[in-house]
Amino acid sequence: MIFTTKAEYGVRLLVELGRHHGNGPVSLKAIAEAEGLPLAYLERIVALLKRAGLVESTRGAHGGYRLARDPVDVHMDEVILALEGAVAPMSCFVDDRDERAGVLCSHVADDRGGCATRLLWMRVQGGVMEKLHQTSLSELDNSAGRSVVPASPPLTTATP
Repeated sequence: MIFTTKAEYGVRLLVELGRHHGNGPVSLKAIAEAEGLPLAYLERIVALLKRAGLVESTRGAHGGYRLARDPVDVHMDEVILALEGAVAPMSCFVDDRDERAGVLCSHVADDRGGCATRLLWMRVQGGVMEKLHQTSLSELDNSAGRSVVPASPPLTTATP
């Protein structure tokens, strides 16, 4: 599961908008310069975020973009889904918008209803979506420039 630059740049754009939350709209040009990102690409990304209801725009000389909600209420699962579409751990997963997570295993390898690794990949996908949901935009802004403590203890391997 590899996220594209669309997700990275989109999250960076939102963090920058979160920093200006409550201070009026911010131009994409200012964000592009502050973050060192290509303006043309940000224009395509902000259109996806606007369509998802995460940002709002204002036209005019003092126009720009702002968050549609408070940064504490913007969760990374909805951001990633808006930018990347369904998050799939393996190429054999298919988009299914009826599910919250958005993906289903496409294998029907035997009469038990799926392949042997389906449970593993469904758990991986569910875990990723859960962690994304647990992470708000305000947390990302608050952790910028600081060492972030992991939310879960690191995995250890048992020795025989």
